[in-house]
Amino acid sequence: MSKVLFRNVSILDSTGALPYPGDVLVEDDRIAAVGTVDGARTEGAQVVEGRGRTLMSGLCDAHTHFSWNNSADLDGLGMMPVEEHLLFSVESAKKYIDSGYTMCLGAASAKERLDVVCRDAINAGRIPGPRYLANGPEIAVTGGALIKSITKFADGPEGMRKAVRELIDLGVDQIKLSMTGEEITGTQRAEDTYFSDEEVAAAVTEAHRRGKRVCAHARSAESVKMCVRNRVDVIYHASFTDAEGMDMLEANKDWVFVAPGINWLIATLYEAEAFGFPQEAAEAVGYKKELEMATEGLREMHRRGIKLLPGGDYGFAWTPHGTYARDLEHFVERLGFTPMEAIVSATAWGGEIMLRPDELGKVQPGYLADLILVDGDPLDDITVLQDHDKLHAIMKDGRFHKEDAPLVTHSGLDDPAGGISDATAEYVAARP
Repeated sequence: MSKVLFRNVSILDSTGALPYPGDVLVEDDRIAAVGTVDGARTEGAQVVEGRGRTLMSGLCDAHTHFSWNNSADLDGLGMMPVEEHLLFSVESAKKYIDSGYTMCLGAASAKERLDVVCRDAINAGRIPGPRYLANGPEIAVTGGALIKSITKFADGPEGMRKAVRELIDLGVDQIKLSMTGEEITGTQRAEDTYFSDEEVAAAVTEAHRRGKRVCAHARSAESVKMCVRNRVDVIYHASFTDAEGMDMLEANKDWVFVAPGINWLIATLYEAEAFGFPQEAAEAVGYKKELEMATEGLREMHRRGIKLLPGGDYGFAWTPHGTYARDLEHFVERLGFTPMEAIVSATAWGGEIMLRPDELGKVQPGYLADLILVDGDPLDDITVLQDHDKLHAIMKDGRFHKEDAPLVTHSGLDDPAGGISDATAEYVAARP
């Protein structure tokens, strides 16, 4: 049995409790003990001297695109040759886990099997990456595609059933419906809804019948209500949710997740000028209005206890891979989350959306050892999670993906003094 002891860490366990000092013992791929660890159990363990650093669960991105290639050319996304596209997707998978993300929910693939191949390679240990639930190309109706070159087209209930069956045959974990427009296309309005109720119902029924979930690009008020009526499991964006839709989401908050992808709106409005889309153009097509309405609606969802998860549309030129933790900052600064609430949404709720709430997203005995050791306190400064240099250790399945030299790891317990470190004592004394 392999053992790792994180000694003298500040344990942020994602239950909502304040961090507390202690030790965490990992045996093989599981967390074996948290807090006070029996010394006899630690014999032979590799020891990581925490010295007051924060130990927490790895993070979750609920709207992941491995194959979005950091380009400003939307139409060119589907034109990238498949060999180069697979290599880029593999690099994206590594970038996620390099960023402390150990859980990712695929939200569409630019080619049929890119997500599936990456997921299988990660699971086989052939490439580094997070736990991944794979998707296929998003399904759109004729005339409703955001980017035609990466879209699977289907029309009518029977067409939806056939498209879902074909994607399931590829081995996907969930299905993506592209139900509304997106202003940056220049032709597809965010408040337009292209699917019919019958089409959504057919797609969801077929997917659920085969044990697969459905997620949807749904910005318009009507699309959000259509998703809830037909039990779409994960709603992306939900920017223009109206009062009726808000009530429907609240009434169904036991099963529905919303992943707004808020960084996409902010970056597209304020940070895309260098890539040919200045703020004036973004405002002219409606992104300022959408951001304002989305902010108001998402704050209300949070107030009502609807589960909002971070992540969304990283992989465009102005939302590049590796910057994923910006969403957590936006949740705090714009949506009214406390830092603790933002972390719980990205960890414990991540375990829920990954369908493993009793194994992922918390630092508790029996959970899988997917952990990050942070040089800093994310409850004091949520932006510390954006600094990769502050992620001193990243562990998945009890194995280190990253282990910085300053940790001074060693075998055995050779600290005769024992007890908590001076740094930990100072940290505890300083907290209110």
